[in-house]
Amino acid sequence: MLSLLMSTLKSLINSQFKLFVHEDFHEIVARMTVLDKFIFLIVHSIDKLGIWPKLPVFLGMIYLALRRHLHQEYNLVNVGTTPVGVRFNPLDFPYRTDDGKYNDPFNEVAGSEGSFFGRNMAPVDQKKKLKKPDPMVVATKLLARRKFIDTGKQFNIIAASWIQFMIHDWIDHLEDTEQIELKAPREVESQCPLKSFKFYKTKEVPTGFYEIKTGGKNIRTPWWDGSVIYGSNTEWLNKVRTFKDGKLKISEDGLLLHDENGVAISGDIRNSWAGVSTLQALFVKEHNAVCDALKREYPDLDDEDLYRHSRLVTAAVIAKIHTIDWTVELLKTDTLLAGMRANWYGILGKKFKDTYGHVGGVVLGGLVGLKKPDNHGVPYSLTEEFASVYRMHALLPDTLALRDVSAKPGVNKSLPLIKQVPMEKLIGLEGEKTVAKIGFAAQMVSMGHQACGALELWNYPVWFRNIIPHNLDGTERSDHIDLAALEVYRDRERNIARYNDFRRSLLLIPISKWEDLTNDKEAIKELSEVYDNDVEELDLLVGLMAEKKIPGFAISETAFFALQ
Repeated sequence: MLSLLMSTLKSLINSQFKLFVHEDFHEIVARMTVLDKFIFLIVHSIDKLGIWPKLPVFLGMIYLALRRHLHQEYNLVNVGTTPVGVRFNPLDFPYRTDDGKYNDPFNEVAGSEGSFFGRNMAPVDQKKKLKKPDPMVVATKLLARRKFIDTGKQFNIIAASWIQFMIHDWIDHLEDTEQIELKAPREVESQCPLKSFKFYKTKEVPTGFYEIKTGGKNIRTPWWDGSVIYGSNTEWLNKVRTFKDGKLKISEDGLLLHDENGVAISGDIRNSWAGVSTLQALFVKEHNAVCDALKREYPDLDDEDLYRHSRLVTAAVIAKIHTIDWTVELLKTDTLLAGMRANWYGILGKKFKDTYGHVGGVVLGGLVGLKKPDNHGVPYSLTEEFASVYRMHALLPDTLALRDVSAKPGVNKSLPLIKQVPMEKLIGLEGEKTVAKIGFAAQMVSMGHQACGALELWNYPVWFRNIIPHNLDGTERSDHIDLAALEVYRDRERNIARYNDFRRSLLLIPISKWEDLTNDKEAIKELSEVYDNDVEELDLLVGLMAEKKIPGFAISETAFFALQ
């Protein structure tokens, strides 16, 4: 009798639970522990009300912490075989190795060149839909810039350059030798700068794992290690080092040196532009300044020790800037300011950590200074989904407003405008010549005075639709590409879930109609036409650009939770 009563009560609770929870989450919630179900109910309730950005800071941080816990439990998927046992003694490698190995004592390849991209969700096979709808139609009708939309006072071009600087530090996919060609359909042919273009496939590599059989490999070191200035292997590192006093090569004018072909000498120079090149030069100078400071304090240190210590310091500075300076401008709310500082310092705060060091776990002491890595049961990697939500080329404007740094600032603190430099003149090899004429100071100051582009529909630079890609050595390829169309294709090729499935996998409520995504009537009309009025076919990149933004956020909520 009692067992029947309990069974009836359980069925009643489950039926009421299913009525409250969005039907798309029934399956995953059924697999959750009792505690995680309770956490999910709290998060899901707040999501349904749409109130988390309006919560008081402390409650907002609790919501973000609970959601992060769910993501750590259900949104980390291993790609490749799992290492077993202790691989090495970390005391043997108290420095960053050339190719990024030996970060995690239980996994020698974590964060190294050639490691697999992980996953935040199961791959979705899109091989039958690689051209549905056609990427060049999507790029033309929904992405291509009609009129430049900027971010006002929130984000300048230094900030836009910064995230590109970071991407060059973290991720780049291994390519196949086979080329693909995309041709513009007749309906948009006249509006496409390129009628067709060729590019190399992403190489699919066997993982040796029964669940996800193939994956993409990262040819950069996916770690905050400054490989954007040091390189991701010994060959590149040897190019940038002077082998004297631990220093890196830099020209007398404060910009990067160049080889006989005009290619910049730095850690990663593929598909770059003057904004990234200038930041590389800045941190080369930072590294060298740290070398000088260390040599004054420790005159017995040799070249190798000076280099190793300076690299660790410089990489830490880069990570800190990204965490508590750049990100809090990208996500300009009090909750995210408190959250990012808690990530770095813990809730005990900066003063306590500076005085007593790291105390306690992540909550009290922050992520920085933990005694051992916590990968939540999955080997460390940067993920395919992480790479996809960082598609932010709309941040770049059409011209750089060059300022006169020799003049006195005006009443609004702006320097006089000299001229508008087309962005095409600042890209690739030509960009290196242009920035040499502009100079380091003028380039940095000009970028700092100019707002970057907003991440919205119809704001993807048209000049990106006819651009010269680079080989790994920085030399130019013969085939131009339409980067806007290529980015749409890349997500499909790499089995990234489309927008709605992406949100479901992150436990975010999917859209059921275009009005859930945007209030813009013209956007709704175009989206409906391009995707044949099927919200399930919406590409991730387009959805991220179209999505209503939280006040203070320069990126979408969906992108934010994928990065959290």
